Amino acid sequence: MVKEQEFLMELWTHFPDMLQDLQEHVRNQYVATIPREVLPAVVKHAVKQLGARFVITVATDMRQKTGDYRISYILAFDKQKKFLVLQSAVPPDDMKITSVTPDIPAAGWAEREAFDVMGIVPVGHPDPRRLILPDDFPQGVHPLRREFAYNEIFPQEPNMPPRKPAPEGTTVVPLGPFYPTLEEPAYFRLFLDGERVVGSDYRGFYNHRAVEKLGDSELNYNQIPFVAQQICGICGQVHSCAYAQAVEDACGIETPIRAKYIRSLLLELERIHSHLLWVGLAGHIIGFDTILMQAWRIREPVMWLMERVTGNRKHYSSNLIGGVRFDIDETAAEDIRRVMDKVEQELKAVVDAISIDTTLMARLKGVGILTEEDARAIGVVGPVARGSNVPIDCRVDHPYAAYEYLDVQIQVQDGCDSWARTMVRVLELFESIRLVRKILDDMPGGPVMAKVDHELPSGRIGLCSVEAARGESHHYVLTGDENRPYRWRVRAPTYPNLQAVGVMIMGLELADVPISIGSYDPCFSCTERVETLDVNTKEIRIYTREELEEMCKRKTWEKE
Repeated sequence: MVKEQEFLMELWTHFPDMLQDLQEHVRNQYVATIPREVLPAVVKHAVKQLGARFVITVATDMRQKTGDYRISYILAFDKQKKFLVLQSAVPPDDMKITSVTPDIPAAGWAEREAFDVMGIVPVGHPDPRRLILPDDFPQGVHPLRREFAYNEIFPQEPNMPPRKPAPEGTTVVPLGPFYPTLEEPAYFRLFLDGERVVGSDYRGFYNHRAVEKLGDSELNYNQIPFVAQQICGICGQVHSCAYAQAVEDACGIETPIRAKYIRSLLLELERIHSHLLWVGLAGHIIGFDTILMQAWRIREPVMWLMERVTGNRKHYSSNLIGGVRFDIDETAAEDIRRVMDKVEQELKAVVDAISIDTTLMARLKGVGILTEEDARAIGVVGPVARGSNVPIDCRVDHPYAAYEYLDVQIQVQDGCDSWARTMVRVLELFESIRLVRKILDDMPGGPVMAKVDHELPSGRIGLCSVEAARGESHHYVLTGDENRPYRWRVRAPTYPNLQAVGVMIMGLELADVPISIGSYDPCFSCTERVETLDVNTKEIRIYTREELEEMCKRKTWEKE
């Protein structure tokens, strides 16, 4: 057995009877079915002793197939460039598993979510509060079970919000539910001793958009990329690419090499405009609006470029199963090179200024500390991890699209603070510009779409991690019948990174909290509800989607 598979030999040594069913349908992706009684011990051993990184859990309603439920723990062995899925059956009459969270904090939210959506109880979980369902969602109802339709209307219950009690003697200061600097929904409760943060609590997930439910009940394989790209307003290419490659890998579809290069090209351009967006926002948060204006001025030609190349500033609609929908001709390639030259030149001037700015350093250095030990324990990803001296990057660790040919240089800083995370992103901007040029220079000819004229096999598992600007976006697909997945699981990078906020802001002065939260580049879910307060009557009103649509139509008509 080759060296890269030594971790499997080690697992076999400790659990000889438990990994007999190990399978490798997809290269570098192993799936093992083991009894749920030993699942926590195997997961703990893999993480604690073998250096695996917890990625996410997947709870699946398998009653139509096997009569039970399934819980899967996805682990990444980054140095070995492998994924391992450990899955166990959970009988409907005993929906319990032993929680691994006391030993592996990174699993905390994932196990709570498995209970919310499927009803699998993580026994021994240190914080078993509801996580993603609304406060008024009925108890005992788990919406990802297959008896519920994607558009099911559930009754409301007057449940109390699942709040963490504040430490005695502290003052509770709410931050949100509309985050003051990012203009997105997020609600932090800060526990203060004077001006110093001594604890916190987070409540989010107000708007579960049911994209996974749509994926396994209504949409077909080639419709899902157009929904996946809307998971995030910035990282659309990331999600559609990760989903498409997970399906392609599961079904053995060989994507043309030119299509892989085009996917990587759009991903790097997306990273450039996303990082520039963040640099501007970070300046805005700390009151340094010159950075905001300069960064966004430099960014705008990139957005024009994306519209020139794809037809849209965002949501490029480029990916289908088997390839991409459009090619990059030489005229477009020259436009991309020209814009990259301009961005690089102007970016250097800004970086030269901010890298020696003492005021900026005073606001960012030593602020929002996340040690390497905490970063690994919580399982953060992307610039948050790399700013804490954790050198993980999916482009290198689990190559996808064309990255195995591109020699990506991982940017790492050891400051563990907001300044380190800033510098990681700044350095990654220049690296992405280099990669864009290399992609254009090396891109081979040929088709951009594979011929897929057969029904895709069911029961296959495919995984794909794509390195978004914010970090690893992971997609799990279990293929199904009727030309759609049986289960589609998405984990965006904000999901693990947000769990680190409590550690990052502990001990800070209140004034440093906004930039510390902003330093991990949060992406909160967009809202479909609008709550208004009439300043004259003090009346609060919540508008429905239908009312908003009608108001929008009326406004458009009045303009005309």
